[in-house]
Parts: sequence; C-alpha cells; structure tokens
Amino acid sequence: LFSSRFVGINASDINYSAGRYDASVKPPFDIGFEGVGDVVALGLSASADYTVGQAVAYLKAGSFAEYTVVPAKQAVPLPSVKPEFLTLMVSGATAYISLKELGELSEGKKVLVTAAAGGTGQFAVQLAKKAKCHVIGTCSSDEKGGFLKSIGCDRTMNYKTENVESVLRKDYPEGVDVVYESVGGKMFDLALNSLATKGRLIVIGFITGYQNPTGLQPIKAELLPAKLLKKSASIRGFFLNHYLSEYKMALKHLLKMYERGDLVCEVDFGDMSPEGKFTGLESVFRAVDYMYMGKNIGKIVVELPHSVNSKL
Repeated sequence: LFSSRFVGINASDINYSAGRYDASVKPPFDIGFEGVGDVVALGLSASADYTVGQAVAYLKAGSFAEYTVVPAKQAVPLPSVKPEFLTLMVSGATAYISLKELGELSEGKKVLVTAAAGGTGQFAVQLAKKAKCHVIGTCSSDEKGGFLKSIGCDRTMNYKTENVESVLRKDYPEGVDVVYESVGGKMFDLALNSLATKGRLIVIGFITGYQNPTGLQPIKAELLPAKLLKKSASIRGFFLNHYLSEYKMALKHLLKMYERGDLVCEVDFGDMSPEGKFTGLESVFRAVDYMYMGKNIGKIVVELPHSVNSKL
C-alpha cells in the first residue's frame, strides 16, 4: 500500500475518462495513470523487496488517489520521493522507447518534435540531442521557446507567431527525417508534408482531438498512400502499453541519466495558473484544464499534501 505524494497529469487522462481506452469500464471508476509516494504497508510477498517508508513510483490506472494498492512487481523503487522522477514514468518512457524502437536516430538526422515544451516533448528533444541529431521544436510561446533552447533545441518555432510550414520549407528544403508528433489535426498534415525521403512520423498522440466527442479531428489523409510512396516514408503509431517489455530497462536508463545530471526533468506545479499551485486531488481538473490551454512548460504534477491525521 502506497501513500501518494505526487501524481502526474497526462493528455490521455481525458481519453481514459471518456471511455475511449476501455469501453467496458462503467462510471464511477478511478482515473490517473502514475504516481510517486512511499510504502505505508506491505503484503507478505512484498516484504522481501520493500520496506515501510521506501520511496516508490507506480504506473497504474486509478492513481489519482491518496492511497493506492499496487502489486509489488509493478512498483519501481526510487532513491527519494521527488516529482522529477514522476516525469519519467509515462512521459520520459514514451519518448525513450518510441525513439529507440521506431525513430532509428543517428548523428545528423533532422528531428521535428511537436508540442516540444510539454511533458513528453521535453524528453524527445533531449534524447534526440543525445543521439547527435538536429532538433526542431514547435511550441506556443516565446517563454517555451526559451526553455527549449535551454535544453538544447537547435531551432524553436512559436506556431502562434511563425508559419511553421513556410519555415520548414525554407530552412529544411530536403525535409525532416523523424517527427515526434503528439498534436494531430493540422499539425499532423504539416508534419506529414515535411517528411524527407525515407522519413518516419511517430504518432504518440493527437491532443487537438481529445476534447472532441469522437476524439478525432479530421486530417487530409486522402492522398496518404501517394505521399508515403513518393517519399518511401512511413507513419508509426506508439502506445506505451504495447511496449511494457521494454519499460523497466527504459526507466532504469532514464533514472541514471537524471541522477548523472544528463537529463532535465522539468516539472510544472501550476504556480503560474490563476488559482496557483496544483495541490490536492481536487485540483486535478484545474491541472488538466491548464494543460489543454497549452500553458504548461514540462510535466504537470499535482502534489498531494500529507495528512497529519492519517486515516491509517
């Protein structure tokens, strides 16, 4: 049994709560995918590997809770209870595994990351840089652009003030080799049209569509076969649940990178949001809103204060 200290907000929380991932789940049901906290009680089998008070992270549907029961083999021991570790659980792992398995990154490749200053975009930028790629990041404000430069992004584009399509055409006439795409809609079309010969577009989400009743925004896909054929290009979807065999390895690697100081894990607690820092489960809806308004820089995390009069 874990006492949660920090829980992570994901764009797909809205998909899960709308019943798009598992239509068989009927309300009311628990939501949230990840948390970090400490062990407060142990089952018999867990006592061999864990101790009360130990810091752990967990990936589990229903993690928006003050106390969570997690099977011992699904828990990840941590050096301490820090929100930075939480950024790696879904967001970091998604970037790491998708780029490793599908990106075929190598030195000099041009990589376009959409929503680059977001929870998972920040890792795609840094991991592509570690692979010695040239990284282009789109974002929605100059402040985000500054953050992206600070983590090594070679070219940033504020899509609200710059025409991304014409910048890409002018500065990257040969196209981009890999796109890490999480926006969907018009951005997907633009990314597809910007692919180089043998380019790869990795779809990790399409946030612009999540708030629509159907969860999809139309794309101009009628010419898709011709566009792919003309460039020998490919589109690959990536859903973390299908790569859980790689998960522990990826997390171990990311934790080491962070502890060595090789990885920035930017956390956004919503300090700049109108009602201030996201504290307590009641602020989860504010945190989700904040993400959909495109305000966050880095991973949105909600802090759950420790109750002095614990119910346990």
